[in-house]
This record gives sequence, structure tokens and C-alpha cells, in this order.
Amino acid sequence: MIPYLHLGPLQIPTFGLMVALALITSAYVLQADFDRRGMNADAFMMITVAGLAGIIGAKLMHLLDTPSDRVPLSLLFDRHWLFSQNGLSWIRLGFAWFGGFLGGFGAMLVMGWRAKLHMWEFLDASSPAASFGYAIGRIGCFLSGDGDYGKPTSLPWGMSFPNGIVPTTERVHPAPLYEFAVWCLIGWFLWRLGSKVLGKSRPAGEIFCLYLLLTGVARFLVEIIRINPPWVWGMSSAQVASLASILVGGILFLFLLRERKSA
Repeated sequence: MIPYLHLGPLQIPTFGLMVALALITSAYVLQADFDRRGMNADAFMMITVAGLAGIIGAKLMHLLDTPSDRVPLSLLFDRHWLFSQNGLSWIRLGFAWFGGFLGGFGAMLVMGWRAKLHMWEFLDASSPAASFGYAIGRIGCFLSGDGDYGKPTSLPWGMSFPNGIVPTTERVHPAPLYEFAVWCLIGWFLWRLGSKVLGKSRPAGEIFCLYLLLTGVARFLVEIIRINPPWVWGMSSAQVASLASILVGGILFLFLLRERKSA
């Protein structure tokens, strides 16, 4: 794996590069969806703010879930520690998917409201962009070998990560690649479905509900072969969050169907 790119004295983390590429891709996809829907909004500004909020949310959720990774608040204002090997490792590692989702989603809701966009249409437009962005971000996890890989496997496509940030010499499931493929398929499906919504043959909001349902199911299944420890009822925290996503998506979908029938 390639956790870092070395350009002279510079050491650039590949995870950070892929997160940046994920945000740029999401912004282009979202702007394209805004344009085809005739929505007047700046996707690039929205994704920038949501991306920062998502990173902060992912870090905070990880620290809540993993007390051993917490550090005294005073160290965050100590530039000598921040730029030391320990400080840089603390910054680069430890991000929880659900915290990132909540942070980014909350920021997007606020910006959609401030831009006075129709909320269901706005959430529909954001769903394919979020899917593709997540997919590309997982390539960053794969390249850095940050521990998001799966359990040991004897399957022919099993991989080892001896040079990863969290190294392993065992052949394991390349879970980030599974997620990349599945989330790209989800993004493509939601984008294609958007054309039917524009044609008024589907209700606004349906794409967002399907995003919650499909990504919730996909993440729950991927967690089965991941190495994350159980949190409650034998499920990891990501699986609990996935069930919440499925539940909310299903309830909203039923609500939209009822609204459509009563209209």
C-alpha cells in the first residue's frame, strides 16, 4: 500500500488526497444535479463547508466511541505536539463514518435552508453526490491501509497490508474496494432515477429515502466481514447506525407514499 507520497521533503498522506478528490467529485456531481434541476445554488461552497463539518463530526464520533484515543485539550493548542509524530498520527487516524455523515448532513441541511431550496429536491440532488464521494474516500482507506480492511480470508482476491498505517501480513478482505464498487453502483442508480423524478413520474424525496435504505443495507453487510468490535447486541457501532439509516429511510419512504396517495 502507499500510505504517503514523498515529494522531496514533503510527505503527503494518500488518505487526505483521496478525501480531497472525493469532495471535488461530489461538488461536480452535485452542481450537475443542481443545473439539470434548475436549482440556483453553489455546490462547491456547500461541499467545502459540509466536508469540513463531516471531518470534524467523524473525529468527534470516533473519540466518543474510542476513549483510549482521547488527548488533553491543551495538546490541541500545543503546536510542538501537533506537528510531532504523535500529533500528526492522532490527526490522520480515527474517523467514524456515522459521525462524518451526521456532521456533513447537518451542514448541508443548514445551507440548503439558507439557499431557500425545496428541501426534498435538495436532498434528492445531494444523494448521488454523497454516494460517489463516499466511494472515492474509501480508496483513500485502501491506499493508506488504515485498518478498514476486513477479516482474514482465503479467497483469491484477499490482500495483505504490510506497509499500511495499521499493518497486517494476513490476507484479508479488501473491504474498502467492496465499498467503492457498491457505492458507485448506488450513486449511478440514484443519478439515473433522478431523471425520472425530473419527468414527474416519481415523487420528490424518493431518491434520498433510497439513499438511506441502500447505503444502510450496504454498510451493515460490509460490517459483517470487517474487524470492528461489537458495540451493542453483538453489532458494531456502524451496524447500529446503518439500522437507524434503514429505519429512517423506510419511514420517510412510507410517508412520501401516503402523501402522494392523498394528493
